[in-house]
Amino acid sequence: MRTGRDGEFTLDRVDRHILDLLQRDGRMSMTELADRVGLTVTPCIERVRRLEREGVITGYYARVSPAALGAGLLVFVEITMSHKSDRSFEDFRRELLEIPYVQECHLVSGDFDYMLKARIKEIGQYRKLLGDVLLRLPGVTQTKSCIVMEEVKETLYIPPGF
Repeated sequence: MRTGRDGEFTLDRVDRHILDLLQRDGRMSMTELADRVGLTVTPCIERVRRLEREGVITGYYARVSPAALGAGLLVFVEITMSHKSDRSFEDFRRELLEIPYVQECHLVSGDFDYMLKARIKEIGQYRKLLGDVLLRLPGVTQTKSCIVMEEVKETLYIPPGF
């Protein structure tokens, strides 16, 4: 990582290689990582720590099977808001962050305002999530749901060329 003229950090080839390898295997030892990127261990550890400190690496986690935890049903929900103001978006955001079934929420452009991704056990639980929780969030006037029948691809991997 280098500091540019404007004080921002830019990723070099080695940084991108480190990110590529850690995305593929976040449990890789620093010794193996250093060997694979062509550094000794200490400079490799320093680069990883700098990537963490600068917010490029935002965390490490175990990827768990949703079905194993009783959350095998995946649902996407389009949410339309009654008002398009900073206050209404903030009120919605604050309450949505407390809903554990919602894995992702994105403010989007287009015919609706938010796109949610939720994982739940079964369709009956979805009916409760929709009627008792989502439709009662501040400012929500309309929802449109898509129940996933087959998950073809799901990844958080970002190719190093981007």
